[in-house]
Formats: sequence, structure tokens, C-alpha cells
Amino acid sequence: MSRQRTRDTQPEILVRRELHRRGLRYRVDAKLPGMPRRRADLLFTGAKVAVFVDGCFWHACPKHKTAPMNNGSWWAAKLARNVERDHETRDHLSSLGWTVLRVWEHEDMKHAASDIERVVRAAAGG
Repeated sequence: MSRQRTRDTQPEILVRRELHRRGLRYRVDAKLPGMPRRRADLLFTGAKVAVFVDGCFWHACPKHKTAPMNNGSWWAAKLARNVERDHETRDHLSSLGWTVLRVWEHEDMKHAASDIERVVRAAAGG
């Protein structure tokens, strides 16, 4: 697990490049307000939009979720806690007036960038 990337994954880089090409600027791997030890993949501070690019395995994607055979009960609890943490983060940021967007790693990143751009521009007022 220590070799797993926590940032700069290929889906993150693809969506970041597309958003940058479209003229949007953001913070990468940024700390979340009021949540120590939690970070967003992309943070649009002016528009108050947080973007998370979630891996299908680590965040239990409904389409691609898998259950490891070895030490299955430990993994089930671990992955369930990841999903629970995602919900806690979303609820906390929403209570502060932030918009939270989640993108699955299997999604088309150009399409995801279009969705993100639409939300950010609307939140920024233009």
C-alpha cells in the first residue's frame, strides 16, 4: 500500500491538464478548511469548489468495486471507512458553503472537466 500514489495519479493529471487548458486555476492536493489531515485533489478557493478524483478500488465504486480475498473482513472495514470519510468530508464542506464534486477514475476526464468547469464558473459568477 505504501507504493500507491496519493496524488498525481493519471486521472488527476488528465483532468488538471484539461482544466488548465480551459483557463481555470486551482490548488492541487490542498488542505481542507476545518479538517486537519484531509485534502482535496483540486480546490477552487474563490468559487468554493472542492474536487476529488476517486479511485474505484479505494472508494468502493458502485460499478467497479472489488473485494480482496485475503484478509477480506479487514479490507471490507477499511473500504467502508473510506466511503464513510468521504461522506463526512462532503457534509462538512457543504455546511461551510462549499460545493463538492467527485469524479471516478474510470470516467472520461474531458467530460468531467466540462462538468467541473460549469460548476466553477457558475459559482464564481461568470
